[in-house]
Amino acid sequence: MMRYPEFFDAAPVIRMHDPLAEFLGAVQNGIMEYHYVDVVALAGHSCPTVASAFLMLRAGLNALYPGEVPERGGVGVEFQGQAEEGVVGVMANVASFITGATQTAGFKGLGGRFDRRGLLDFGAEIGMEMRLTRKDIGRSAEVSARLESVPIDPRVHQLLPLCLSASDNQQALEEFQTLWQDRVRRLLLEHANDPEVIRAGTN
Repeated sequence: MMRYPEFFDAAPVIRMHDPLAEFLGAVQNGIMEYHYVDVVALAGHSCPTVASAFLMLRAGLNALYPGEVPERGGVGVEFQGQAEEGVVGVMANVASFITGATQTAGFKGLGGRFDRRGLLDFGAEIGMEMRLTRKDIGRSAEVSARLESVPIDPRVHQLLPLCLSASDNQQALEEFQTLWQDRVRRLLLEHANDPEVIRAGTN
């Protein structure tokens, strides 16, 4: 059984309707639920970048589909940065996982339907970190995260080099892990709906 911090289960959940999953009988009614622990398993780690990508997608999808369940495979995702820049690639993996959007390696479709390719792009001329666009109506939402509003405990910077060294200091490692995940916890539980941290705008 996979063990992880309890707050993962208290984080918001993203619900999507996947018409391909429904068509193939993979999931009843095509309703998929994405929990924070799912993207942690995808990324292999839990950090503010992974958490903020999850929350930005949630905010963007909510803005595009108010009162509705967003359609997986029906949303294009663009990033301001290039895939190899900073943490853009990590965020793109989370976006692809949740929305189904890919560049060229995604599902090719069946009978002209359910094609997931050509929905992910980089280097977009946008004002925020990420833009989501509905294929059906062309409506877009731009989103970004102000992680500086959820500051890191300064002790993390002191502990990190110690934990990365060859020294076997279990106490330092446990303190580092607690402080690191506490910032993620605050982001997910205290600022998920905070417009000063997770910003979204439609056009």
